[in-house]
Amino acid sequence: MEEEGDQVEKISDVEQSHQESASENGVILVVNHNNIQPPFSVVLATLLYCVEFVCAAVLCNIYHKSDDDVWMGLTITFMLVPAVLTQLALTFIHRDLGRDRPLVLFLHLLLLGPLIRCFEALVVYFKAGKEEEPYVTISRKIKLKKDQATPMEWEIGHSERKLATHRNAFKRTAVIQAFLGSTPQLTLQLYANIQEKYFLPIRLTLMIICLISITYGALVCSVLAINIRYDDYKVRLRPAAYLCMILWRGLEIATRVTSLVLFSSALTYWVIPVGLGNLLFFFLQPWAEFWARRASLPDNVEKNFSKLGTTVVLSLVTFLYACINIFCWSAVQLDLAHRDLIEKKQHWGRLASYYSGRFLENGVLIALWYFYKSDFYAYVCAPLLVAQLLICYSLAVLFMLLFYQFCHPCRRLFRHNVHDCLACVCCCRRGVGREGEGQPQLLFHHRHHGAGATGAA
Repeated sequence: MEEEGDQVEKISDVEQSHQESASENGVILVVNHNNIQPPFSVVLATLLYCVEFVCAAVLCNIYHKSDDDVWMGLTITFMLVPAVLTQLALTFIHRDLGRDRPLVLFLHLLLLGPLIRCFEALVVYFKAGKEEEPYVTISRKIKLKKDQATPMEWEIGHSERKLATHRNAFKRTAVIQAFLGSTPQLTLQLYANIQEKYFLPIRLTLMIICLISITYGALVCSVLAINIRYDDYKVRLRPAAYLCMILWRGLEIATRVTSLVLFSSALTYWVIPVGLGNLLFFFLQPWAEFWARRASLPDNVEKNFSKLGTTVVLSLVTFLYACINIFCWSAVQLDLAHRDLIEKKQHWGRLASYYSGRFLENGVLIALWYFYKSDFYAYVCAPLLVAQLLICYSLAVLFMLLFYQFCHPCRRLFRHNVHDCLACVCCCRRGVGREGEGQPQLLFHHRHHGAGATGAA
């Protein structure tokens, strides 16, 4: 999936110290062999994996001593399942099964794969630049600056390409860890706190780490969606954009998890159909669209896969997509017939429908908790808690709108921005507002998108 594009995405930033030369067709060639960015994302993902695993193991030991077999069993499950899937994902992405690397495979069996991969990435980074190496490929991107679009080429060396592979592998594992491990773990431990009516320090620590891991995973989803959707452009996010996304994702996830836990504390068994209903809806949605278009399965998921193997991989991807959408907006729509499995068109209608439906669902869950809450909440101001949860989710939507309006790195390519959409809603007329202003942006997009495609060819 988007293998060649992913391997060269965000390799380095353009700085004044680079050697630049303009070719005859106006494309600027940037020679950048020495300024390799440190693999911060690899180190962060590894750190979150290790800290969460250790905290969960310590908490399991406490549950075992206190004979809390149910909490211990569920905690072990949400600790081991994402760890095993992380090992499989790293092995699959690096294609280690067909290589003679027994030590690496053995460490993966011990669930220590992220540690050895992080060590390899750091070794590549510290060795890079000491010896001159020839480039192995050229990355062609369009750099956006104000109203200018400049086609540029980057020479990618061996070290940059290896680090890009490590970064992309850890991006995928961070999403797996966040939504198949940290999210159910956070929900479980918060529910255990309410049921047992006291906080354990190690359990509180694990909950904080899980929330950080989920927020980081959602952040990775948003950045990956931008990179895939605008593959022909050099994407660089500003600190303000990261801050806006952190507030957006953190508030959205915290509010969603709290609403589900409060609802389950009042109506324990009813949370099962709510969770399964969400899971089935988002799992079947991409397949229903795939069958409605009567499309065929892509052939480039893996060369050696049969139709059955491709179907299994697509089912696992769809399951991960559904798990993400249960707790937050996935930022992408799956297209199972496309070679990248991602639909590159921005669907504002789906975005609005998701957040409207999720706000309504959270409101219903909190209202049901309010009417059926137990005596444990006698000393809690329930109306204030309900208001706080609704306000927090509204703030999450507000930061999301601010991101798309002011902080999105490719907002100049939008035909309509958030202001236009709000104007259309207020006026109840489609195309009212800045339709005339949107058309030049569309022409600008088509012109330079075509140029990028031509350069890439």
